[in-house]
Amino acid sequence: MPEHATEAGAESGGVAAVDRALSILGAFRLDDGALTLAELAARTGIYKSTILRLSQSLIRARLLLRLDDGQYRIGPEALRLGTLYQRTHHMADVVLPVMRDLMEETGESVVLHVREGGARVVLHRVESRHAIRYHVSEGDTLPLSAGSGGRVLAAFSGSSGEPFEQIRERFHHASFGERVPDTSGMAAPIFGPRQALAGALTIAGPSVRIDAAFVTRHLPALLEAAALITNKLGGNAAAFMAALEAARAQAAASGRA
Repeated sequence: MPEHATEAGAESGGVAAVDRALSILGAFRLDDGALTLAELAARTGIYKSTILRLSQSLIRARLLLRLDDGQYRIGPEALRLGTLYQRTHHMADVVLPVMRDLMEETGESVVLHVREGGARVVLHRVESRHAIRYHVSEGDTLPLSAGSGGRVLAAFSGSSGEPFEQIRERFHHASFGERVPDTSGMAAPIFGPRQALAGALTIAGPSVRIDAAFVTRHLPALLEAAALITNKLGGNAAAFMAALEAARAQAAASGRA
């Protein structure tokens, strides 16, 4: 981020120094161990001298660590804040037992995504027991524009257009290799009080196992799990009934074929 951009942020209601400090933390990516001063400057567009000054505050707050070799690493306070973030959602005790049951029934990984701005974040996950499986970590940030979980969150956040209208009508979306080649999944929304969107419940795994037949067979289980979580969170699961009845009828017809 160029330095003049943070000044503009301050004029529009932010504080330039805070914006710059946060952009330093935001420069770290999921696969980074530590970054040099030069790398931080390149990624943020902030002068090295400014980074050195602001990093002192971040280090005192334990949000940043400066290693003996001069590189920087995210500090332990970030872990505490991440744990606090999870707890304030008040969902783990509700969703994890349902997610575990869904994983046992389908055999595939089950993930709960929540929307954060223009992206989605993995809040909870229960991994498949298969050696080859879909794997994400809690805290991973993924796009809304691809993948079943992202599409569902976008649809129930009000995105317009025919694909999203269809998702809202069917209460689910299945994708096959849309975000990651050879990986497929299906997702359904979950709701809290006043039918506020609380997240997207996703079943994902290798495309060799998750195909159209898998979706037909296990869609009722996904919708039942999403409805159960919605009830437990204080939402109204009645909205799922039409989609659930249609999914059960299709699964039954497929079983007779």
